[in-house]
Order: sequence, then C-alpha cells, then structure tokens
Amino acid sequence: MRTLRHLALVIGGAPNGIAFSPDHKKVYVVTGGVVASFDVGNDNRVSNRKQFADFMIDGIRCSTDGIRSDVNGNLWCGSNAGRNAGYGGVTVWSPEGKALGRIRLPEACANVAFGGPKRNRLFMTASQSLYAVYVNTQGAAPG
Repeated sequence: MRTLRHLALVIGGAPNGIAFSPDHKKVYVVTGGVVASFDVGNDNRVSNRKQFADFMIDGIRCSTDGIRSDVNGNLWCGSNAGRNAGYGGVTVWSPEGKALGRIRLPEACANVAFGGPKRNRLFMTASQSLYAVYVNTQGAAPG
C-alpha cells in the first residue's frame, strides 16, 4: 500500500482517521471531516478515489473523525455537527455510503472502537466522556 504520506498528497491534507473494509479491498481515509474511499489492489496500491458519503443528516452536515467498519462492511463514524444540538454522536453508513442510523450523544464524538470478547460493544470517546453500548453486529476483525 502506498504510504499515509502519499495518501495525504492524494487527498489534499493530513489524514486523521483510517479504516479498512472487512475484506481489506477498500480503505477509508478521513481528512478535514470528509471520508474518501479507495480500492486496494492485489499489489496493495490504492486507486479509484471516491467521496464516501456527504455526511448529511436532516440537512445538517455531520463531520467525522474516527471511523471503524463492522463485519458487514458498514462504516461507524464519530459525528460532530458543531452547535447543532442532537447531531453529535455516531452515524452508521452502508458500504455504498447511505445513512443507516445514528447513536445520539449529548456531545461531539471524536473516535469509535469495537471491543469486548465478541467485538459487539461500541466505545465512543466524546468531548468530555466515554460511552459504551452493545450493538447487534461485530466490529471487523483486525488484520
């Protein structure tokens, strides 16, 4: 795979979040609150840059930072909508970039991680708090 430094040049900024699809054929990179997806070839080179999603919920842009994928290829994204109350938390997106749902928190969420013995507990780091909730999926296996 090309280095993150190279990816920074390709996406136009320093990446601050990265996740692979469960089959490792796609990589998602966050920069400036926007997620770009890339195909990962058999030679481990990235190609076909696309904007993953617009991150709009009810007409409100929900910038993202930390991202993780689950075993179904859905992307779980920490959400920060600035001063728009009720839009901080986590947004969940299908592999095609369609909004599937969200977890509302009373503050912005910067990072997310799956944990626990079954990888079915979602940990969310927010502005001043750490939240955890059991979900009906598993985080993609490391690897």
